[in-house]
Amino acid sequence: MGDESTSADELIRRVGEGDEEALGELFGAHRERLKRLVRLRLDRRLQRRVDPSDVLQEAYLDLAKKLPAYASKPSLPFFLWVRLVVVERLIRIHRTHLDAAARDAGREVSLHRGGEPRADSASIAAQLLGRVTSASRAAVRAERRVQLEATLDAMDPVDREVIVLRHFEELSNDEAASVLGLSKAAASKRYVRAMLKLKVVLANTPGLADTVDGGAG
Repeated sequence: MGDESTSADELIRRVGEGDEEALGELFGAHRERLKRLVRLRLDRRLQRRVDPSDVLQEAYLDLAKKLPAYASKPSLPFFLWVRLVVVERLIRIHRTHLDAAARDAGREVSLHRGGEPRADSASIAAQLLGRVTSASRAAVRAERRVQLEATLDAMDPVDREVIVLRHFEELSNDEAASVLGLSKAAASKRYVRAMLKLKVVLANTPGLADTVDGGAG
């Protein structure tokens, strides 16, 4: 673990000096986390048309272009910077495809503006239930999914976002607080509150509660 940490620190130092090769290595190390981010936040209307891997490829080109500016003044920790650039690319993809769909179809197509695309309740519930794979539990999946979606829909959007950031994007409480613009204490409280609301539904699905159990620190 110590060697891995030292290696990551060295790569981050090289990124800070504008080393694109080091950027590629670090981006590759975080690729699965970033792909999960894209899958969760990609609008469901685009999921058959847009490949998360293509989104990441475009985002990497953005990162390479932005690297000199980041190297000269790294205003964010490395991973949060990478995450921000990926989210910005995802927003552009949403606008390109959904605005075009609205024009072509001549109808209203809603598009979240003013912030990063948020994972909806259906996507979060699918991720949670996707971790329960036993055939013996298959019969309760549909019912539990409805319950999960209803519970998630009733939550404050920021509370839902804390669950996504902490469990699926694997951010620390400090990182989640930074992304949400909250104090560390406020982010932790929202996380605890959100998990308490899910507790009953999770407890009724064997094996599911264990997959999302975690502290608020």
